[in-house]
Amino acid sequence: MSQPLVSVVIATYNMGQYLPDAVQSVLDQTWTNLEVVVIDDGSTDDTPERMAELAAADGRVVYVRTPNQGQPKAKNAGINKAKGNFIAFCDGDDQWRKDKLELQMPQFNDPEVGVVYSDVSYFDGDGAELDKAQDGGRVSGFVTNQLLIKNFVPFGTAVIRRACVEQDGMFDETLPMGIDWDLWLRYSVRWKFLHVPEPTYRYRVWEGQMSKNYRGRYENAFRILRKFLDMHPGRISPDLEARAWSDMYVGRGMHVAQTERKIAEPLKDIVKGIRYDITYAPAWKSLIKLMIRRV
Repeated sequence: MSQPLVSVVIATYNMGQYLPDAVQSVLDQTWTNLEVVVIDDGSTDDTPERMAELAAADGRVVYVRTPNQGQPKAKNAGINKAKGNFIAFCDGDDQWRKDKLELQMPQFNDPEVGVVYSDVSYFDGDGAELDKAQDGGRVSGFVTNQLLIKNFVPFGTAVIRRACVEQDGMFDETLPMGIDWDLWLRYSVRWKFLHVPEPTYRYRVWEGQMSKNYRGRYENAFRILRKFLDMHPGRISPDLEARAWSDMYVGRGMHVAQTERKIAEPLKDIVKGIRYDITYAPAWKSLIKLMIRRV
């Protein structure tokens, strides 16, 4: 297969300590026809100095510094700057495996495939590998029904066809969180997703990661689900829509119960989930877990 140009977007903020390794991991690909578009979202650390060295050393590096505008706008700025017919992503504190594109790009021989994604491996702030099991439930094909229940596409692993962006849009800049799930849902209507089982992406687990604001994540997840259903009336069966809402309420309830050790608020969410879909076994299991702990 010839090597079409792949544009790799890295939207970064104050990741100077890890960013050079992230960029270098992309440049070290066995797939050489690529560019790395780094959008510096108003960093106040040494990111500009570090990126000046990288850009001078390799002409494939494009560095753009912008005022701080948030992740969705920064990522969209990178997409707008990208020249490739395929677009991929890496976070400034993560890394790619050297054969990532070599493994994923041939899957685009099928013209219906819009997104190719993979498994993930994990490492800590010092670079040591972490032994963490892979999430299950990754699927290939037209995956809208499965995506409604779970976002199983690890963001940084995805390579997308530019036609996805041209036909179905970029990141929703009104969403502060969950922007990848919103994007995948939109793309899934028209395009196939293909899963490569090898871990091509190294995800760093460290204390400086984005805030674990699970309440904010669920608030935006509710918005995203409602937005998608409103945009595609009649596409999703009533049973599946009920299951999606049930899963959302149960998930939020159990997260609040486990994190904040509350009872009343989680109980309200779980009961609401059961009312949406009385046959949803995880909802009943969650209710039992909550009651056992209450006793």
